[in-house]
Amino acid sequence: MLVSSPTKPMKKILIVSAFVVGALAVRADESMFQASLTPNIAIHPSSTEIHGLSLNIYGENPQHGVALGFVNGSTGESKGFTWGIYNYDDSFTGVQWGVVNNSKQNFKGWQGGMVNISKGTFRGWQDGWVNWSEEVHGLQSGIFNRSTQLHGVQLGLINIAENNDWFKDMPHKFAKGFPLFNWSF
Repeated sequence: MLVSSPTKPMKKILIVSAFVVGALAVRADESMFQASLTPNIAIHPSSTEIHGLSLNIYGENPQHGVALGFVNGSTGESKGFTWGIYNYDDSFTGVQWGVVNNSKQNFKGWQGGMVNISKGTFRGWQDGWVNWSEEVHGLQSGIFNRSTQLHGVQLGLINIAENNDWFKDMPHKFAKGFPLFNWSF
């Protein structure tokens, strides 16, 4: 009966471990975990792309994963889920839940919070007390909804879609709109 030596399995483990470490080291500008007090006091610099979990007091990285914290900044083309008091991004695809969510360029997905702002094109659902977007393709639901270009539906107490003919003479004339429901396609 042949009995393999205990060193053969150990050699295999060492070889596999070396390949894994080597593969992880190839992309030094990426990480699976980030923890930060501020963007300058963090495990990784703010230029490191996070493909996993970020725990932040105040963090700012390109994200492809989950960011949890007080202030979550997602730079570049980020994707995933952010949950915090204040979430901001350059361009984001996914879900943002926070007291304030602020998107500088494009957003695809769901923004849920008290105040949701999208300064570029928004595609999806904004759900909050105040929803403010330049261009909306989808749904805004809240107390106050405002869009320069609406291609969808607004549900709320005050709904303003500047591309809707009801509002073209604002602020000189008050619009005869629908205070609870507005649409433009």
